Amino acid sequence: MSQTQEPDVQPFESVVIRFAGDSGDGMQITGNQFTHTSAVIGNDLATFPDYPAEIRAPAGTRPGVSGFQVRFSSSDIHTPGDQPDVLVAMNPAALVVNIKDLRSGGIVVVNTGQFSEGDLRKANLATNPLVDGSLKGYRVLEIDINQRVTEALAGTGLTSKEVQRCKNFYTLGLMYWLYNRPLDTTLRWLDEKFAKRPELAEANKLAMQAGYNAGDIHEFFQGRYEVAPCTTLQKGTYRNIMGNEATAIGLVAGAQLAGLQPFLGSYPITPASGILEALAGYKEFGVITFQAEDEIAAICAALGSSYAGCLGITTTSGPGMALKTEAMGLAVATELPLVIVNVQRGGPSTGLPTKTEQADLLQAIFGRNGEAPIPVLAASTPADAFDCAVEACRIAVQYMTPVILLSDGYIANGAEPWRLPELAELRPFPARFQQVVPEGGFLPFARDERLARPWARPGTPGLEHRIGGIERANLTGHLSYDPENHELMCKLRAQKVLGVRDSIPTPAVLGDEQGELLVLGWGSTYGAITSAVEELRKDGVRVSALHLRHLWPLPKGLDAIFARFRSVLVPEMNLGQLARVLRSEYPQHDFLGYSKVQGQPFRTSELVRKIRTILEQ
Repeated sequence: MSQTQEPDVQPFESVVIRFAGDSGDGMQITGNQFTHTSAVIGNDLATFPDYPAEIRAPAGTRPGVSGFQVRFSSSDIHTPGDQPDVLVAMNPAALVVNIKDLRSGGIVVVNTGQFSEGDLRKANLATNPLVDGSLKGYRVLEIDINQRVTEALAGTGLTSKEVQRCKNFYTLGLMYWLYNRPLDTTLRWLDEKFAKRPELAEANKLAMQAGYNAGDIHEFFQGRYEVAPCTTLQKGTYRNIMGNEATAIGLVAGAQLAGLQPFLGSYPITPASGILEALAGYKEFGVITFQAEDEIAAICAALGSSYAGCLGITTTSGPGMALKTEAMGLAVATELPLVIVNVQRGGPSTGLPTKTEQADLLQAIFGRNGEAPIPVLAASTPADAFDCAVEACRIAVQYMTPVILLSDGYIANGAEPWRLPELAELRPFPARFQQVVPEGGFLPFARDERLARPWARPGTPGLEHRIGGIERANLTGHLSYDPENHELMCKLRAQKVLGVRDSIPTPAVLGDEQGELLVLGWGSTYGAITSAVEELRKDGVRVSALHLRHLWPLPKGLDAIFARFRSVLVPEMNLGQLARVLRSEYPQHDFLGYSKVQGQPFRTSELVRKIRTILEQ
């Protein structure tokens, strides 16, 4: 299909669509396919998958609603949008759960084939929203998608259940028509996905084509819309990427830049399992993946691989981090490189497994017994997860230390265009192994200019040594219970970690270098903060922003930056953890915490209102 603009096609700069239905309705697949097609066209985009924790929540109920929001744009964007322009609702529960977010005047596509009295009861609705006036102010398009798909797939030989599983592709085709998208990308994907079941590939193609044709045949819409390719992105080759996938690729790249074989010891846990699955597919790069029986075995195996000369990696989410803490302390004591990825989710305990949160920061910085300092950094977007994974590998190898990389569910499952880096941009940091016995004998806890101890592979003649969790004597590594030695070793390990700040840059300020208010963020608040500050500055409001990648140690130069602003606003998806750290480290400055702990990311509009309120006061 040509992307030349047709006479009845209205151009839009940015559009937000939310697909919503039961967990079994294929909303995540539908959203991902729309996302991939938009990426191929060249739009900038951002996504927000939102689904229940239960593998299959009761069909038709509110807790069982699964959603996928995608924003595609002809300009540079940072978030998946505050309010959908279009809501595709496959049943009453999906409609009632999501309608409150739809912008005034937005389009609602409703599958009336799923609006029986029984469906309304499952959704806990006393009246039918299609007739009770609750949808006033929206453009409501009532389509019996169940019936349309049944008609489109008549004669295919599929069972009625198999036919209804294709209805998500009907809605996808309808949205492709409405926003002038080609079908080719999804047609190829269906052939690959159902290579062993070509009859299912053809059925889904028929359903999608029926939805696409419905836009022409039926007067559902008052015209078509088009979002042109984005021309403001940095030049280069782009691909659509999700946060977990970017993290996995970054870990492989980091190991390559260090000249090491990566070993992943991991235990599946939502939402980090995608990293294990992705790394398992990179055997051609020498990646070894080990799915352990529990979190403790996973990190201990990864640490053992580092002792053997590999780059040890372990991935998990919040509850798994709690189980790994003793082994993290062992990694600190043995001073071996180890990358620990924590894809944060709502807590405490099991909490909200499929929802996002930033509440593991204090755990990452301080959450171990004894003086056990570990560098901590956080990814800010799905694409940034690649760079952060490489950076975590660099710090671990150069400083012979475990490193914690924080992601979260919003980043892990979100997607955006990622510019493939040029090879020249990736600077190697080759691991240095002790190969020969130094004059005077091998000292396993001697230190270099970074205070990193030597790394010796087991079996290297003359470099035999012991490591373990009991305190070691400085230099020799012998067991030591000497009080002064213990204090010295604690200080050396702390100084080594603090020394990491010598190799990291001072983050840049977005906006004026001084003023009334600086908005300081970390992790996945980046998009909402950046969008809010850019929006306010366009309106003439003088507000600035700064985002931290390295959270421990904090970068140099922050004290001088904070001194140039009257107050610093710190939005976080927790109850003020970074603000607490900043007040401890920089007590002379005014930090204003702004917390959100709802399992949902910040919206740009929320931050705009908060910033305006502060400046007005």
